[in-house]
Amino acid sequence: MTKPYFGRLITAMLTFFHEDGSLNAEGTAEFASWLVNHGSDAILVAGTTGEAPTMSYEEKKELFQTVIKKLDHRVPVIVGTGSNDTAATLHMNELAEEVGADGVLVVGPFYNKPSQEGFYRHFKTIADRTKLPVIIYNVPGRTGSNIKPATVARLARDCKNIVAIKEAAGSVAQVAELYRLVPEDFSIYSGDDGMTLPFFSVGACGLISVRSNLGGELLQDLMQSYERGDVQRARDLNKIMVPQADSMFLVSNPIPIKEAVTTLTPFNAGPYRLPLCPMTDEERTRVQAAWKASGLMK
Repeated sequence: MTKPYFGRLITAMLTFFHEDGSLNAEGTAEFASWLVNHGSDAILVAGTTGEAPTMSYEEKKELFQTVIKKLDHRVPVIVGTGSNDTAATLHMNELAEEVGADGVLVVGPFYNKPSQEGFYRHFKTIADRTKLPVIIYNVPGRTGSNIKPATVARLARDCKNIVAIKEAAGSVAQVAELYRLVPEDFSIYSGDDGMTLPFFSVGACGLISVRSNLGGELLQDLMQSYERGDVQRARDLNKIMVPQADSMFLVSNPIPIKEAVTTLTPFNAGPYRLPLCPMTDEERTRVQAAWKASGLMK
């Protein structure tokens, strides 16, 4: 198994909508192509940043098909299929196989708050029922519960198509424990841009990024510098990157990054879907000040 499995930088891309709120699949696909030209090794479609919770099955099918066709095997396309219902996730994985996705991202069940055995059975059932590579997504801040390293390691040993984790618990110690327990060829991806360098220092090998919606070159340079042993350059780039990444989380993701893409790239990402909404004037002032201070905006 290659490591990192899907390349070093995976962009958790935005989903574009038309002004009337309908899906803009073609615009999203054009943006995906731009991301590939700006440092992304793979694309994640319909994750949290892609407003997946407010998209229907039919919209996801259209979006998956359009992005996959546009990218035409240039890079892997991973699709978000997870929910808090194992049966619903199995159904979405069938769609992922049907449209030709290269892998699936499956979030830990939210709201239910399963036990560690429940997590194991959920992901084991999913892995047994799909031929696609699976990335576990651990994000306790959104799901309300933490998938512990021992559970991830058990899954990695028992399920050969569980190939990676997007780790977003924000704990360096947890990543270190993951690295100690999982198989050597298992890929640990940072799920938090700002934690990339410390996570790399204890065993992560890649990043699933929000910040790279603005272009992934800086993030690629940071990670590649660290991997080739130029730690000082990685530190210097991290000094630039972290304030930029942090500015995207001053309001709930993906609100700032969607506005940033419309403001700072050639694309119009369109509106949000409720319950997400535009920033208030006060929030925008604070966020844009952070963009300017970090060098994103002049």
